[in-house]
Amino acid sequence: MLVQRVLMPDSPLESWTVLGDEGGIVEPVERYLAYLTDIERSPNTVKAYAHDLKDWFVFLDRRGLDWREVRL
Repeated sequence: MLVQRVLMPDSPLESWTVLGDEGGIVEPVERYLAYLTDIERSPNTVKAYAHDLKDWFVFLDRRGLDWREVRL
């Protein structure tokens, strides 16, 4: 998995996303990061969440767990 910076076309805004091993966007992470961007959180906040969520999804993947099934 990879955290990737995203520059918005025709806008000074930037955001971040997480790409899976095959290069596709990790949709649940993307939805949350898009939400943070929409409510105008700092790009540094979005970047920090992107890195943490990437680590979480890597952890789950290595243990064969689905993020929708995990409970505290």
